[in-house]
Amino acid sequence: MIQAIIKKGKVLGEEVPVPEVTANGIKIKTVNSCISPGTETSIVINSGKSLIQRAKEKPEKVTRVLNKIKNEGIKSAYSMVMNELGLGSPIGYSLSGIVTEVGKDVKNIKRGDFVATAGSGHAEFVVAPENLVCKIPKNLSFEYASTVALGAIAMQGVRRANLSLGERCVVVGTGVIGLLVIQLLKAAGIRVAAVEPDTEKLKLAEQFGAEIICRDSSEAVKFVSQWTGGNGADSVIFTASTQSSEPLSHSFQMCKKKGTVVLVGVSGMNIKRSDIYVKELDFKISSSYGPGRYDKTYEEEGVDYPFPYVRWTAKRNMEEYLRLLAEGKISIGNLITHRFDIENISEAYERLKTKSEKPLMVILNYKKDVEELKENKIILKTKPVQKGKIKVALVGAGGFAKSVHLPNLEKLNKQFSLKAIVNKTGYTAKAFGEHFNAEYITTDFNEILNDNEVDLVMITTRHDSHAELTLKALQAGKNVFVEKPLATNQEELELIKNFYNSAKTNKPLLMVGFNRRFSPLISEIKKHTDARINPMVIHYRMNAGFIPLDHWVHKSGGRIIGEACHIIDLMNYLTGAKIKSISCEEMTPANEKYSAEDNKTFTLKYDDGSIATVSYFAVGSKGLPKEYMEIHFDGKSVILDDYKSLKGFGLKMKEVHSDFSRKGHFEELQALAEALNNKSDFPIPLWDLFQTTEATFLISENC
Repeated sequence: MIQAIIKKGKVLGEEVPVPEVTANGIKIKTVNSCISPGTETSIVINSGKSLIQRAKEKPEKVTRVLNKIKNEGIKSAYSMVMNELGLGSPIGYSLSGIVTEVGKDVKNIKRGDFVATAGSGHAEFVVAPENLVCKIPKNLSFEYASTVALGAIAMQGVRRANLSLGERCVVVGTGVIGLLVIQLLKAAGIRVAAVEPDTEKLKLAEQFGAEIICRDSSEAVKFVSQWTGGNGADSVIFTASTQSSEPLSHSFQMCKKKGTVVLVGVSGMNIKRSDIYVKELDFKISSSYGPGRYDKTYEEEGVDYPFPYVRWTAKRNMEEYLRLLAEGKISIGNLITHRFDIENISEAYERLKTKSEKPLMVILNYKKDVEELKENKIILKTKPVQKGKIKVALVGAGGFAKSVHLPNLEKLNKQFSLKAIVNKTGYTAKAFGEHFNAEYITTDFNEILNDNEVDLVMITTRHDSHAELTLKALQAGKNVFVEKPLATNQEELELIKNFYNSAKTNKPLLMVGFNRRFSPLISEIKKHTDARINPMVIHYRMNAGFIPLDHWVHKSGGRIIGEACHIIDLMNYLTGAKIKSISCEEMTPANEKYSAEDNKTFTLKYDDGSIATVSYFAVGSKGLPKEYMEIHFDGKSVILDDYKSLKGFGLKMKEVHSDFSRKGHFEELQALAEALNNKSDFPIPLWDLFQTTEATFLISENC
């Protein structure tokens, strides 16, 4: 299928696999999509800016790069930046079409429904969450319905102004959103004035009911004063896009005492206290389509807000906008100035850059009479037969795979060859596949299970999918490397254990990404701890850092199961023993900012007599290094600091001082290649993988 992708200031129509439907997702065959000239043109222009320009505009990303340099070195940071710049990104957020498939948790939409959705890109097929999909009224065209996102944005801006019948509002900026705002205000019985430098747009504002119009915001202050009898407008809705702070200042000046300015568009934010203090003005931001937007629980999990308490959610705004369109209360026919077929997507965006006859609203057309595309696999290149190389299929094209595993597979290209990349969204699969030289990409996991040439399935998806994907791959006879955790509950783990217990011969290799044990610094420590006479006392500190409680990791097993497993595995490795008992305590938070779940201290007692105490917490300072370990045995001590330095006391040890953390990600793949090529023992014994995983369940559940 074709999808619009931005790359270095240009929009291209790229061929990507059809996306796979999710549990709460709805797959839609697009009929029309709408380009928002202001927002989307700005995105395209920004994508073409130089690295220096981007750094000036987004200093938080510079901080991220500097942290990457600090922890992993300049080469790794440079690779991350180049990867992100080269991958590009999808564009578009408003469309209409026909439902072809629904996820198992979808309740109110069925196959064949005519729907409109917000938040999805320009593509022949999209998968959208149920709470951002609404049915199209019977007498409304796909073309008009494809403007649903723009309508919801305008409606939310009007709602934020909280105006009553007969009150007066000034709309600053009469692009598409501004013209829709004017019509919504008029439909609600509000008197409207419009400010816009473009004469043609002002004429449209007048046609839609603006009582007074003005090209200059400074002049508008006088006009509005006269229009309102010197009182000022009840509200100003700012829908323009400008880097200047002057129009916003003028907007404050147009308001009455205790009036409201609502920012829907973009403005310079150098706000003068004198503009707002004397009048005691309210300044509000309107966030996209309405309540629920950007809320992962609402969008990804499909949890709606209760109607009596949140009357107008993002979806309800979308539905109301479509109703008004269908009843003729809002007119958009003369706003649609250009139409293009999706195959000509590049031409459509180039037209938006023109200064003369610049489109106001652009509609993209998609073929209605084509059967649903079944192609969820795209061949990128055919590689010659590479004997002796382990052919890898990566499942889950996320940030960690991009920044860690795929670059390491490239470095180990004498051992590994990237056969395929699997991802639910086709664009991401293609971007990764092209960048890292994969043979093919697909959105269907079964493709790689049925590919006899795939030797190793590397799973880097979200935690709650690990066990299911691992088991399917093992049952298909594939060797598996799965990022931690192996499973998020005992039931999932039992299924994997049963597979190995019932398999008689030719058991596929299973490895979990417990990389710490493969760190060169740990290898140096292990030389000395293996020669000890007495048990060890180990203390490990993991300053894990705060993650908001609505983050997916908390709902996907939690951080003890998802990250502290690293440390438990390392303790197992250093002792070489089985866990005899576990005791633990957790912090009792004073409020809801922190969770007890990711602030625990636990002690592992081993059957060789060793004890390991682990402090895992999210309440620590970002300035403190993340990981620190002390080991004590036979009158000797070892200190490991953040995998950057290593020092021994009372023993002759090779001291290490590094500029970046060496946590074993590269070395674990080396060990994996050796095990597969030599058909030797698993890099981490099965019993040890299971022991670590079960220990995380006990600590997570029983503290």
